[in-house]
This record gives sequence, structure tokens and C-alpha cells, in this order.
Amino acid sequence: MSEGSMGEGSMGGGRRRGGGLLVAGTTSDAGKSVVTAGICRWLVRRGVKVAPFKGQNMSLNSFVTREGAEIGRAQAMQAQAARVEPTALMNPVLLKPGSDRSSQVVLMGRPVGELSARGYHGDGAGPGRQETLLGTVVECLEELRSTYDAVICEGAGSPAEINLRRTDIVNMGIARAARLPVVVVGDIDRGGVFASFFGTTALLSPEDQALVAGYLVNKFRGDVSLLEPGLEMLRGLTGRATYGVLPFRHGLGIDEEDGLRVSLRGAVRESVVAPAYGEEVLRVAVCAVPLMSNFTDVDALAAEPGVVVRFVDRPDEIADADLVIVPGTRGTVRALAWLRERGLADALLRRAAEGRPVLGICGGYQLLGEHIEDDVESRAGAVAGLGLLPVRVEFAREKTLARPVGEALGERVEGYEIHHGVASVEGGDPFLLDSGGRRLDGCRSGQVWGTHWHGSLESDGFRRAFLRAVATAAGRRYVPAPDTSFATLREEQLDLLGDLIEEHADTDALLRLIESGAPSGLPFIAPGAP
Repeated sequence: MSEGSMGEGSMGGGRRRGGGLLVAGTTSDAGKSVVTAGICRWLVRRGVKVAPFKGQNMSLNSFVTREGAEIGRAQAMQAQAARVEPTALMNPVLLKPGSDRSSQVVLMGRPVGELSARGYHGDGAGPGRQETLLGTVVECLEELRSTYDAVICEGAGSPAEINLRRTDIVNMGIARAARLPVVVVGDIDRGGVFASFFGTTALLSPEDQALVAGYLVNKFRGDVSLLEPGLEMLRGLTGRATYGVLPFRHGLGIDEEDGLRVSLRGAVRESVVAPAYGEEVLRVAVCAVPLMSNFTDVDALAAEPGVVVRFVDRPDEIADADLVIVPGTRGTVRALAWLRERGLADALLRRAAEGRPVLGICGGYQLLGEHIEDDVESRAGAVAGLGLLPVRVEFAREKTLARPVGEALGERVEGYEIHHGVASVEGGDPFLLDSGGRRLDGCRSGQVWGTHWHGSLESDGFRRAFLRAVATAAGRRYVPAPDTSFATLREEQLDLLGDLIEEHADTDALLRLIESGAPSGLPFIAPGAP
């Protein structure tokens, strides 16, 4: 099949309709996000115009599109893999947890309210908010399919969560509505992958099973030939093919979606720290605050040769750090209380008094200020901040969503803003400036820095200038490498994902699925859901 044949089908009125595929998983974190990104990168390298899609995403890692819409950061990463600009169509529903029982609902890039899990999913007696959103999700998918040759959709959790099937809009619900073929990804590194594939399929209704075309094994270590007898048995039991066995790869460093897959006392993910360019390394400690959001802000630091990044939760773990970062959080007041309870707040106060560098980002910036007035996020009212920056914060009901550009330390800086807190700076030095040299965002007092901007450290020149300032203040003989390009490194990582698909998946079969849908006559596996 040639790429040019993709997307020649039509919907009502002769409207062009591209192909599609849903990448589901046996569990959360089976590898759906990276497989989706890998398929997007593989397809675009073949000349296919492709877009990612996830109907509903639950994540505290989000991104702001050019039109000012908030979407899951994983979908922004997948759009980059597809070499297209991310839009709200690619993630129409985003859930941002604020507690164990409630989440902010972001619809088409804009927050529309806070709902409990029961209010969102429904209580069984009537529809919840989720069920009413299926039409919106399908419309977004169809709009993308009318524009692109192919749309690669990512599921969430597992399609076999039978307690949620009635209201599902992201797994088999969207697959049924859009007649998408489904490939189920399983993480063999966890063990039990054959049982997971079989059980996932057997718990689906006959109508859902008819769309499950087959499986994709992820994170395999060892000799694939040893796995082949099991794959043949799986095919005999289910009548479905395995579309590839993807090997385990260290250090991909691709944006996480749902959680932080590292020990709080370990290095960022599994990446290997490159040798220092100068005489010494620079140690960065990131406070692992509750409801931590956009922890991807530190990825660019971890990519620098000689910079060691750790996530910490104890005062003694920041004692030898050259820089401490208080990251973004969906619960600024809660994070502030957590810092005080653990003794980290006192440790930060001591650092500031000693002239040792501290950086607060978004919520972390807000809690470094003198005063917080929050009747929106925590509804705690007036709360005293740490007082390290001359800043007062008042939470507004309208969320700030922006893609600003400015200057700092003589370098151009790009970032994105996602926050309810509005900062009034009442002293100190400006951090980020506009082109006329006027304060644009943030504040600096001594060696304490704060900004609302996420992603600013991905600006190479600014990152190097900031690290030089940190090294000087810390007394370290650290020198940033002159040629580290974070954008280039990210492109290389996405190409690695594309290589995994191209080299280890049955790409001809995947192309047939994307264009023609699930094979007909797939057998039913008992017992099935009612």
C-alpha cells in the first residue's frame, strides 16, 4: 500500500476522511504515549500527514498551544513527533487532579469547572459529565481526520476497565464511535504480558472485541526468538496477531503523562549524566511537592553535561545542592504546608540567608512570596508565604494561559504560562523582561529567583547563562557546554521512537490497519462483557 492511498475515503457529502488507529494498553504506563509518538514519527518520515489524538487525558503535565489552549503535554510531544503544531482538537478533554477525589475539567483548552469523580463519571443512576462529552470528542477526531491522512489515537489506562465502560470516551467508546482498529500495548518488563493481552480482550464485549486487531509487546529484554512460541500460542488463543516486539531502551526522556517514574532519591528517569564540561558538576535538587505539575521543566537541566538532577523530599537532601528548584504544583497552599511539615521550608530559608540559589517555577514561585490570597484553588483564604521574594499573590478565577517571549540575563527566553495566581511584585529585581527592558514576569531577590513561565530552561542561551550564575553563586567550577541544543536532543529522542517502530514492528500490517480498519472475522473470546 502506498502512502498516497491513505485518506481517500469519505464521510457524508464526499468529505475526505483520513485513516485512524487507537493505541490502547493493558495498564496505565504500558507505553501508549511513546508508542503513539513513535508511530507518528515513523509515518511522517514516510511522507504521511499525521496527527495525534487523545479524547480524554488525566495529567498534571500540560502545555499551552499557539491559540492559548491547554492540552496534555504528552499530546504536545506527539504533535512534535508528527511535525505539526499542537491544537486543542488533539486533546479535547483534560482532567487535572486537585485531590484524590476531584479534578479540574479543561474542555477544548479552557477550564470549565471542578468535578468529583462521581460527578464526572456518573453514579449509575444517570449520566455524568463524561458521557455527555462523547459527541465533542468524536467531532474533534473527525475534524482531524478530515485534515490529515492519518490520526493516531492514544487510549487511557486499560480498555478493560469494565466499571467505566458505559461512560468511556477515550478507549473502546471512541473506537466504536469512529470505527477505529485497536492495537493493545503490553509492558513485558512488568511480567504477565500474555495473561494481560488475553484478559484485556476477553473482558470486552463482542462489539468491542471486533475492533481489537492485535497486540504490541513493549520493553522486551533479551532474545526475541525465546518469545516467539508464546506469541504463536497467543495467536492461537485469540486469533489475533502481535504487530511487533519493541526492545527496552534507556534514556528516552520523553515527557511523562500521569506520574513521575523515578525514585525521589534517584536520578531523573534513567538518563545517564554526561561528563562535566568544566571541572565540577552542578547538583540540582527538585522538591517533590504534592500535585507537582510540569516537572518536565527540569528536563533541559538534566540534558546538560555535568548537571545532576534529583527529586527530593527531605531537608538533608538539599544540603549539598547547588540549586534547589521548587516546581509547579496544582496545589500551591498544600505544597507550602508540605514544605513546612517536612522541614524543607526552614531549609530554604537558611539557603536564602546564606546566598545559595533557589528557583521557584509557577506554584513554586507563588509560595516563595510574602502572601497568598486563595479563594479559588484551595479556598484557604489568606496564607503567609515563605517571604523569600517581595511578591503578593491573589488567585483569580480566570486561568492565565499564554505563550510569552522575553529576555533574561541578556538572552532570549520562550515559555508558557498556566496559572490562576496573579503576582504583584513589590520590590526586588526583575527576572524576565520585554524587548524594551521592562519587567515582564518574575522576580529576583539575592539568589532567590521566581517565574510563572514553564519551559524557560529549554531556551539554550538563557539556560547556559542561568547555570553560569548559579555556579558562580555556589562557588562551583562548573562550565555549561557551549553547544547543547535541547530541541535537537528532543528531535533525536523522537527519531529513536520512530526507529523502534520502523525496525521492530510490522509496519506493513500497521499501515493496512490505519487505512482499512480491523480485519473482519476476528473471533470472540469468552466470557466477554455484557
